[in-house]
Amino acid sequence: MAPFLLFLLMMISTNTTTTTCHAASNNNINITRSFPAILVFGDSTVDTGNNNFILSLFKSNHYPYGREFPNHIATGRFSNGRLVPDFVASAFGIKEFIPPYLDPSLSDYELRTGVSFASAGSGLDDLTSVVSKVIPMSAQPTFFKKYIKRLERVVGKEEANKIINGAFVVISAGSNDILFNFYDTPARWFQFNITGYQDFLLQNLHDLVKQLYDLGCRTFAISGLAPLGCVPIQITAKFNNPFTRSCLEDENADARVYNSKLEKLIHTMQASLPGSEVIYLNIYDPVIDMINNPQKYGFVETKRGCCGTGLVETGPLCNVFTPVCLNPSQYLFWDAIHPSEAAYKVVSKSLLDSFFNHAS
Repeated sequence: MAPFLLFLLMMISTNTTTTTCHAASNNNINITRSFPAILVFGDSTVDTGNNNFILSLFKSNHYPYGREFPNHIATGRFSNGRLVPDFVASAFGIKEFIPPYLDPSLSDYELRTGVSFASAGSGLDDLTSVVSKVIPMSAQPTFFKKYIKRLERVVGKEEANKIINGAFVVISAGSNDILFNFYDTPARWFQFNITGYQDFLLQNLHDLVKQLYDLGCRTFAISGLAPLGCVPIQITAKFNNPFTRSCLEDENADARVYNSKLEKLIHTMQASLPGSEVIYLNIYDPVIDMINNPQKYGFVETKRGCCGTGLVETGPLCNVFTPVCLNPSQYLFWDAIHPSEAAYKVVSKSLLDSFFNHAS
């Protein structure tokens, strides 16, 4: 069933001065670290609209996406509102929203304070992006190099180097690879078992971080995997009865193993990249806590999305003709794959707590 679902989705579907924020109202965290910019690499969890500007069916620049975004604009974010990079940038006092790098209207100010290079549907494995025709993680540094050249023309090479060196770099990827390249299709089954595939992805992640480091980046925040077995579309794919819905513990266990390996890799990278700061962002724990204790966060539904039935709708299947729930803030997931703005806000606070506890 899962390969069919994937196939269906694919076919249908002005100042460079560092800003310091001492009180971030959105997250209730006392912030004393400062960053001149935020730079984002990854998949749909952090793509703020780059897929709007490429030839791919993996887009969300249509209603009801963006329903809770300011002015109800469908920006290309795969949610009903803001994503984690938006909340983080706001907490840092950099700006309220992270623009996509490919936006042709990108201003010099937006360029100076950071952009997202992420592409929904991408992964650490290039094969993940082949059918969807999105920007793989391995190609995102190419756009980053173009960004650096443009930034140098705007502020000069010396100032551009300062911005890149001081930027907060967010990397979020890996879920698409494991979900759609391993669990749901046999694309990598003949080459890897799950352990080998995790190691393959982490090697690609290591190479990506090294490439960004060589281009001048120094502070990295790398997201682990969420509990993949709790993603609504995965539950739908693996259960015959749509009314009997529970998380897939074997897939959650795989995510925990991957995260444990990632933490070890991060320690290795920190030691091997002089002057770097590489931080592990624990996504798994806050998400599983929202699932296990929904009332603590005001959620009433955690096993299906707000859009449509919440079982399979995402991207082109979540559209202007699709009914949506009355109160998305009570749903952990906005569509059958992606969290709601309410969930992203909880995750953002947890990540910021972890980051500043790490830094203190």
